[in-house]
Amino acid sequence: MAVSLSDFDFELPEERIAIRPLKPKGEAKLLHYEKGLFYDRHVANLIDLLHEGDLLVLNNTRVIAARLRAERRRETAQGPVSAHIELTLMNPTAQGHWRAMAKPLRKVLVGEVLHISPDLWAEVVAKTDTDLTLAFNAEGAELDASIERSGQMPLPPYIAAKRPPDAQDRQDYQTVFARHMGAVAAPTASLHFDQSLLDALTRKGVCFCEVTLHVGAGTFLPVKVEDVTTHKMHAEWGDVSAHAAAQISATKTKGGRVIAVGTTALRLIETAAQTTGQIAPYQGFTDIFIYPGFDFKVTDGLMTNFHLPKSTLLMLVAALIGKGQLDKLYAHAIAAEYRFFSYGDSSLLLP
Repeated sequence: MAVSLSDFDFELPEERIAIRPLKPKGEAKLLHYEKGLFYDRHVANLIDLLHEGDLLVLNNTRVIAARLRAERRRETAQGPVSAHIELTLMNPTAQGHWRAMAKPLRKVLVGEVLHISPDLWAEVVAKTDTDLTLAFNAEGAELDASIERSGQMPLPPYIAAKRPPDAQDRQDYQTVFARHMGAVAAPTASLHFDQSLLDALTRKGVCFCEVTLHVGAGTFLPVKVEDVTTHKMHAEWGDVSAHAAAQISATKTKGGRVIAVGTTALRLIETAAQTTGQIAPYQGFTDIFIYPGFDFKVTDGLMTNFHLPKSTLLMLVAALIGKGQLDKLYAHAIAAEYRFFSYGDSSLLLP
């Protein structure tokens, strides 16, 4: 069955795009959808909306400071010449290198060295029409620390176009439970949680489990085919531990609801259940593409922010609640002046 890209387009007033998160976090709006009805709430109301025995699945990936300013140096007959280049790391490769977008890309040559700081440089080992593959002079924790010192947070394009990243983004664009370095975009629904909300939910009897999906820059790539079923999804690395899988399975057995916090957590737990229809430990890359017609094996609900027009994430929400309800949800959010995208308001979807 064909699914048309044009069905997932909508007009969003420019002023509805949030360029900073709301403070305090609990004051952000939460559009609550349950049993076909919509309610205007706030994130703080999660304490009342979630039940004892519910399980929230959190993505504990940590965003790296993936935007790097580098220098190209080369010798000419007239002497040394240098030029600046902006790099945005996209994802690690199986060989231990990093794929990166570059501005400008055209003049960069395979084999040349890009100097980022006195202790960090990278050799260009491959190039395509869209990106580079970089081999850094460090690896592991040493490379992570060097990138953290040298880079800036990789704000989404729709925020970066309005303002540069700053020191505040290092806190705002990182979840309070971020543990494992590797993402170049935040699991943004999780940005609404602070420790006080997590503690209050725990006292209520709501449970938590953590999975890891390193969100790549591909999350911002547009869908370019009208029949979205032919779209090739980007791959991201994820891990569902045996402990997390057991928590999810036990929740289902006891009749609790498994609620993914963010589309990244949802995509990963559904990947981990695809082989047998039951949740199982999983480690590796996933390129799962969830659009209307998808058969959910694990997920009972989703907390998610409001997404870009024509995006795969919008299609995922439609798969969960239905295309008709998606249209009503977004029409209501726009009319009620919800704040959109990564730093915006959120929704709790309980179909």
